Amino acid sequence: MLGDLLKKAFSSNKKSNPFHEKSNKEEIQIKEQKIHSDLEYSMTIFKEIYSFPDNKDVKFRTFQIGGLKKQACLISISTITDIKLLDEYAIQPLLRNDNPSFSIENVLAVQALSTVEYNKDAIYEINKGNAVLFIEGYTKAYSITAANFQGRDVSNADNEIVLKGPKEAFTEKAASNISLIRKRIRDENLIVESAVISKRTKNELFIVYIKDLANEQLLDNIKKRVSSLNVDSVQNLALLEQHIEERKLSLFPSILYTERPDRASAFIEDGYIVLLMDNSPDSLVLPATFWSFFHISEDHYLRYIYGNFTRGLRMIAIFITLFSSSIYVGITNYHTEMIPPDLLLAISATREKVPFPAIIEVILMEFAFGLIREGGLRVPTPIGPTIGIVGALILGQAAVQANIVSPIVVIVVALAGVCSFLVSDISMNFAIRIIRFFFILSAGFFGFYGMTAVFTAGLFYIVSIKSFGVPYLSPMTPKYTSSKDTVFRRLLKNEIFRPGYVKPKDMKKT
Repeated sequence: MLGDLLKKAFSSNKKSNPFHEKSNKEEIQIKEQKIHSDLEYSMTIFKEIYSFPDNKDVKFRTFQIGGLKKQACLISISTITDIKLLDEYAIQPLLRNDNPSFSIENVLAVQALSTVEYNKDAIYEINKGNAVLFIEGYTKAYSITAANFQGRDVSNADNEIVLKGPKEAFTEKAASNISLIRKRIRDENLIVESAVISKRTKNELFIVYIKDLANEQLLDNIKKRVSSLNVDSVQNLALLEQHIEERKLSLFPSILYTERPDRASAFIEDGYIVLLMDNSPDSLVLPATFWSFFHISEDHYLRYIYGNFTRGLRMIAIFITLFSSSIYVGITNYHTEMIPPDLLLAISATREKVPFPAIIEVILMEFAFGLIREGGLRVPTPIGPTIGIVGALILGQAAVQANIVSPIVVIVVALAGVCSFLVSDISMNFAIRIIRFFFILSAGFFGFYGMTAVFTAGLFYIVSIKSFGVPYLSPMTPKYTSSKDTVFRRLLKNEIFRPGYVKPKDMKKT
């Protein structure tokens, strides 16, 4: 009886479904057509496509061209187009012209002018912020570059902060970002290619590389992967990264994210390829190796000794954040003979009233520290640091006084958490924080033997990863000719080779 009622309910829902997919086959066919010579017919089509006059920011400016005595219509989207530029350099020259034998190209004093022959191309130009001029009797239209998208000015980097070196960061405007790169690389071989990577929103991707350095096979691989995307919309590089990466479920990132134009320029000069997009205050560097996620721009801006000193601290911090909590769990549970007797007695005294085993203590504190960290990042900036500091102090002190955790666990977890901040790359930072839990669990169940097994399995996994055909641990394994910029860097005068694993056309920098 109940089964019949459920079957009836579901079948009635299917029949009464009010949502029907509307076919847009006719609209697609219209967009594929060539521009018609009848101006009134073309305007009827475009008004229908842009839902004019309901769509308030789409403007149709109709006027008569002086000299030709022909009607014309200029279509633009006022919110993303420079209306003053159009009026001064396009509309006014056409109205004032009195020469009947003039050409449109000679009268329009605009920065860039191109012709389009199909309706879909005209629509694409309008959606890019340009204006399209239609003329009675013409089977083509003129696209006038006048895009004026709103955005913030060039400012300091938020995530990749340096004390010595340029402070500029990418913005949400791709044109500004390209300008920042060209300011640093004044080379005629610097190429900026564009590609449309989505079907509906027509998002534009810019591929930046140096023609006589970048490997053609690598470039073709990237272009092929980008062109094979079959999605309606890719709004920014953060989404594109997830579409084009090779192992989408991999714990380790295989594409480098950077918001610094100086760092992106340095990679381009080494034969790498950089991707830029509007709406993204960052860039993607392809390919990426394990070592590039731990390097920062300041490593080379500082003197040789200072730069390597900071790298050494960073590597020690990575070791601490990965292993400190798990080592504590392993020693207290299975390897107490490794602790000096006095320290062992002190640890035992602090844990005397704690009802939980060491692994539960550590996981509870790691979880609490993670909550405080994420909460401090998400709240408004003025109170974020305050919440983080106060929350950590109050929770840590209260947990110790309530005998939920021992004081040494608070020290170990806090030290591991602080050290994790030394990894500036967001993706690698998340990977290290997650891997830390694998080591804690393995130490809790099998001690140091479990940690060794997890570490060995992790090495096997990292060796198997490739980023656009480049081994993840290059140039350490497999070995390639390079400047050996891995754990420590070399003197600048000795860094004469570009990384061989990206197979640049010119290996030597000098």
